[in-house]
Amino acid sequence: MQRDTGGGDGTPGTPSPTHGGRLRHRKRSSEVLSDVNKTNGANLLLNDQNKYKSMLVRTYSSLWMMAGFVFLIYMGHLYIWAMVVVIQIFMAKELFNLLRKANEDRQLPGFRMLNWHFFFTAMLFTYGRFLSRQLVNTVTSDKLLYKLVSGLIKYQMFICYFLYIAGFVWFIVTLKKKAYKYQFSQYAWTHMILLTVFAQSSFTVANIYDGIFWFLLPASLIAINDVAAYFFGFFFGKTPLIKLSPKKTWEGFIGASVTTMLSAFVLANFMGHFQWLTCPRKDLSTGWLHCDPGPMFTPEIYNLRGWMPQCFPWREVAIMPVQWHALALGLFASIIAPFGGFFASGFKRAFKFKDFGDSIPGHGGFTDRMDCQMVMAVFAYIYYQSFVMVQDLSVETILEQILRNLTVEEQHDLYEQLGKLLARAN
Repeated sequence: MQRDTGGGDGTPGTPSPTHGGRLRHRKRSSEVLSDVNKTNGANLLLNDQNKYKSMLVRTYSSLWMMAGFVFLIYMGHLYIWAMVVVIQIFMAKELFNLLRKANEDRQLPGFRMLNWHFFFTAMLFTYGRFLSRQLVNTVTSDKLLYKLVSGLIKYQMFICYFLYIAGFVWFIVTLKKKAYKYQFSQYAWTHMILLTVFAQSSFTVANIYDGIFWFLLPASLIAINDVAAYFFGFFFGKTPLIKLSPKKTWEGFIGASVTTMLSAFVLANFMGHFQWLTCPRKDLSTGWLHCDPGPMFTPEIYNLRGWMPQCFPWREVAIMPVQWHALALGLFASIIAPFGGFFASGFKRAFKFKDFGDSIPGHGGFTDRMDCQMVMAVFAYIYYQSFVMVQDLSVETILEQILRNLTVEEQHDLYEQLGKLLARAN
């Protein structure tokens, strides 16, 4: 009877099979847990390997970019400006492709070409206005070329406006009933891209021609801050900094800030000794530069007696005034400029993108690398204009105004009148 009632139906008379089943179940559970731990360990190891592999790829691409950048700095202002233009084209390409939909594009032939029409119109407007004086100074020895360039400068704004209106009419004519929302959203997105890209590019080119120093130092500080934040966060990072960028840590942020400030002070002294970097460029030539560095790049002696202990080996130190300005640039590069990267991270999260592109191995796209640079370029220009540039009239400034605003006949009249005034003075 007991055998009949103990047939695995869970009755009290059958404790052994039930107990045995529990033992077997616990054994299986232990085996599963062990397998999960092995799998997790393998995943952790795999992630760790990927982590170092990613760092290696990022380092190699950074070294290649640095080598190319140094070569362009050696080549001069015009080549650096060309680099800025190329970067802008890649950024525009990445941003144009960001919110595109293939289905809608197939139904709108020529719509992508319209975006590039607006892009090159904005480029002509931005650089035409800024580089007008460099163009005039470059071609003044050639009368025919001078007249051609002078005419382009005089009517440059009208030409750009006509091109923009042509694009505007093009957009209205190509509107399709079932694609209104997509077309108008792309139209607004295109204009936001143009504002983002060209608002800072004009400041960047202005910094280049005011002296490569004012372009190179801010750009270098952003790169140093980014690299230092990456390595400090990689090896010491534990405390998350901001939710928009989960990989950013307070340890990386603070370590990068200290490194950037020290680098700003040292780099400003190193760069300040090269006239190629400190002299402004007044034309589009690529020849060597010679100029008076001025008091900004002239070292001043500071006496350290009374400030340092007797065991300190140096009694005085030479510091350029520009090094104090470099500290302001370093402070901005380490505290404020990273928020350009946070903004880009928030934008990518909002639209569920990992990177803006994949043009640079280990870094993403050009837009991913330029998010902080755009913020920094504007600040460097405003800071230079507000606290560094000397506001005075010079012979070059007056000559530039004469060449830009007077016709050839008026210039001859001015020359004759100046000759008469000088003759009377003598």
